[in-house]
Amino acid sequence: MALKVELKPKERLIVGDCVITNSDQRTRLYVSGRSPILREKDIMRVEEASSPAKRVYFAVQLMYLDDDVDKVQEEYFSLVNDLVKAAPSMTAIVDEINNEILTGSLYKALKKAKKLIEYERELIGDATTGGFGVPTDSQENS
Repeated sequence: MALKVELKPKERLIVGDCVITNSDQRTRLYVSGRSPILREKDIMRVEEASSPAKRVYFAVQLMYLDDDVDKVQEEYFSLVNDLVKAAPSMTAIVDEINNEILTGSLYKALKKAKKLIEYERELIGDATTGGFGVPTDSQENS
């Protein structure tokens, strides 16, 4: 079964080691085969990997696009070990990523790595606000 991808005008898509750029009109593509596919919104450039979780995402992205875990494995494990030491609460998400990598589900690992970035963002938000936010209705009533 083919994967249906709808591209916005000027949107880019990676299929295997090729970058496809859409024209000025919305386009629908059907892609069959086993090449890695990434939409522009999921592509991270090296200069965007500016936080520990983003560097993990970038490493997993390289694994996925090259379909080669061994090439990035040492760097990846160094990154996740440092991350878990700094923020042990990230261990569960890192374990999910590791499990997807071990089973060869690199696209799923990439999606889990996106969750790691979101969690990191929440942790940084909590740290900058001191863990205090505006109370919700349920917190005010308790």
